Amino acid sequence: MKPIEVKEVQKQIEGFFNKDVYIHLETTNGAYAVHTGERTFSVGAYIRNTKVRISTGKITGNGPYRVGLKTELGWIYAEGITDWVVDEKGRLLMAGHEKDGKLGVALQLSNEPF
Repeated sequence: MKPIEVKEVQKQIEGFFNKDVYIHLETTNGAYAVHTGERTFSVGAYIRNTKVRISTGKITGNGPYRVGLKTELGWIYAEGITDWVVDEKGRLLMAGHEKDGKLGVALQLSNEPF
């Protein structure tokens, strides 16, 4: 993955507008916090291979970034995005990593199931 390039990521997000796409959204601090013995409230969320139709969306901020995607029934939102890549399958993979490389959030878009 590479650091966010707002214009490039925005262009990639727009490529998923107005068609059925699959989403992966994951947040976590729990597994990492618990294993390091920190007294942090463990939280996490996970959605994979949910089909949505995105009508609009945007990446904003100065880093870490926020991504909001408007769907037919509501919004999908991820905060803390730091890195991105388009893989060999054309999937847009975005993630937020802490300074030590631990994953905090992942937001991924694909034309096919993950």
